[in-house]
Amino acid sequence: MSGCDILVEALEREGVEVIFAYPGGASMEIHQSLTKSKIRTILPRHEQGGSFAAEGYARVTGKAGVCMSTSGPGATNLVTAVADAYMDSCPLIAITGQVTTSMIGRGAFQETDIIGVTLPIVKHSYLVTDVNDIPRIVKEAFYIAQTGRPGPVVIDLPKNIQQAKTQPVWPTLEQIKKNLRGYTQPDLRADELALNEIIGLIEKAERPVLYCGGGIITSDAAEELRKFAEATQIPVATTLMGIGGFPETHPLSLRWLGMHGAAFANWAVNGEYKHRTSPNEPMVKLKDGADLLLSFGVRFDDRVTGKFEEFCKHGTIVHVDIDASELNKNRRVHLPVVGDIKDALTRLNAMLARRPLNKRHPAWLAQIDEWKKKAPFSYGITAEIAHSDHMRQHLQGQESEVILQQMVIEALYELTQGDAYITTGVGQHQMWAGQWYKYSRPRQFVTSGGLGSMGFGYPAALGIKVAHPDKEVIDIDGDGSFLMNIQELATAHVEKIAAKAIILNNQHLGMVVQWEDKFYAGNRGHTYLGNPDDRAQIYPDYVRVCNSFNVKCERVMYKKDLRPAIQRMLDAREPYVLDVIVPYTEHVLPFIPAGRTVADMIWKA
Repeated sequence: MSGCDILVEALEREGVEVIFAYPGGASMEIHQSLTKSKIRTILPRHEQGGSFAAEGYARVTGKAGVCMSTSGPGATNLVTAVADAYMDSCPLIAITGQVTTSMIGRGAFQETDIIGVTLPIVKHSYLVTDVNDIPRIVKEAFYIAQTGRPGPVVIDLPKNIQQAKTQPVWPTLEQIKKNLRGYTQPDLRADELALNEIIGLIEKAERPVLYCGGGIITSDAAEELRKFAEATQIPVATTLMGIGGFPETHPLSLRWLGMHGAAFANWAVNGEYKHRTSPNEPMVKLKDGADLLLSFGVRFDDRVTGKFEEFCKHGTIVHVDIDASELNKNRRVHLPVVGDIKDALTRLNAMLARRPLNKRHPAWLAQIDEWKKKAPFSYGITAEIAHSDHMRQHLQGQESEVILQQMVIEALYELTQGDAYITTGVGQHQMWAGQWYKYSRPRQFVTSGGLGSMGFGYPAALGIKVAHPDKEVIDIDGDGSFLMNIQELATAHVEKIAAKAIILNNQHLGMVVQWEDKFYAGNRGHTYLGNPDDRAQIYPDYVRVCNSFNVKCERVMYKKDLRPAIQRMLDAREPYVLDVIVPYTEHVLPFIPAGRTVADMIWKA
């Protein structure tokens, strides 16, 4: 068998159903082999789009997504998704063609040292120099990508290795586990004494909070978390990556916390403080926050903690994570525990079954209910004043008909009955999608959290729709993010992938505008995306652009037209885009400025 045929069969043996692959001179041999395979090959219109689609597929299935490109510029176009997968612990196999081994290091046409380029952002990488190694390398790559803390693996395959022939020897998984040097077996079990210590801390706590991240979803531990929270009656706050790990409609849910998370979640963890307008003002505490923070499958990201040393400053912090390198990295904790969170929660639940807790801390739950009533998610400004340059001539005095961004997501939530898969780009719309759609199950909300990569939303929606063709998949996007991978509308049409998109079109880079308003006296530093010669024009014309791809699109200007338009989109059995015109003056609230504390949180207009 040739190397390219061996690669494709190795992928088949790993259960690969779909590969997102863009061909070129250094990978065309593999594409020839794929034409004879049962694997579905989807041709993206840009390598970045294909790799984001592979991520979307991986995030909702839990299986490694697979993408492929040619060498040089094709390979470098995968780098953003590789970095994104690394930051968000997503299993991804990125296969790159490479120039022949005799030309490596000579500056050959379309040569890039992709192993060197991606070295800091992969879990592992391989440059294949022997055709006989392909079966082993592919088996190892999937094992590494999908076990322990998941992540991306790059396989760089020179063209002459693809063309070489050999008799393949297919290793078993047990052989791989036995002979794979330098990779710790990821079946980590939390220390029994540490788990007993956690139970003891819960029994003593008056104000406990669960702070849960993407590790809950990766470990498929959502059901164990729900049982644990209900048995202990501890409220649950998630990170952005942990959204869906605990049902947001549950009475114990605090939704998510951090820079744009719920005010009541931030208060529950850190305490309520008198708002200060300057970091030089003293912090005046109004009410206490958590005295015990159980941090499960999180990494204490700066967008959650703000100023690291002030995060849950007066509480005892427990941190359980499968990756030992995360313990005490950003925030020093009182009880660091290495272990798989599903295993840890299963054993904690067994302990509670044998020794139920008597404590239910009703006063603490009453305080949290009071905070929830005081500071629910709310609009930043009123619709009556929310008209912008690009809206004035179209509204013709009907300012009360302005559509605010939050209204769109509220309506979508109601019309889908909270059952759709939601993806996002990055920016204000991403935060509103997290705030105004309530997620009831894991892997329902898919977003670029750590890297924060614009252009992620629509390609990721394609990958999810391929994985779940019978489910409703909708990208909530901004006009800036959507434009970055708009070419994937062609992929959606040609491949008949009925992923939808709602563009919250404010003609600006909305999140940067919000920061300009807050920190730069509203001075615009190249954040206007429209036509400077005609600011009343809506530019670009997404209806015409989408139609040129044979994708249906309609523009929505007035509040009265919003719900019927969303319903038409939901009724469609094909790719569909709604271009919803919204003001750029709306801010995402709550808002804790970067590196600041809960005392600096702006939570109402």
